[in-house]
Amino acid sequence: MATAEIQLGKNGVTENFIYTLKNYFKKHDHVRVSVLKAAGHDKEKIKDYSDKILEKIGKKYTTRLIGFKIIIKKWRKER
Repeated sequence: MATAEIQLGKNGVTENFIYTLKNYFKKHDHVRVSVLKAAGHDKEKIKDYSDKILEKIGKKYTTRLIGFKIIIKKWRKER
């Protein structure tokens, strides 16, 4: 399956963002989250966003940080 892409803006990780992200995973195995400058370009802040996303979407997902992007992968079983 192809990779989807979504942007994370100044509002950060909101309920609407999580809802949209879950809908992307209905058709895709990987989703790339681009962190925009307005959201902050600190490595620690991006790591915090990654942790918040994992906390809200569940244990079937893993994240990987590459630059200012968060790559989220969906697994069949909990990790």
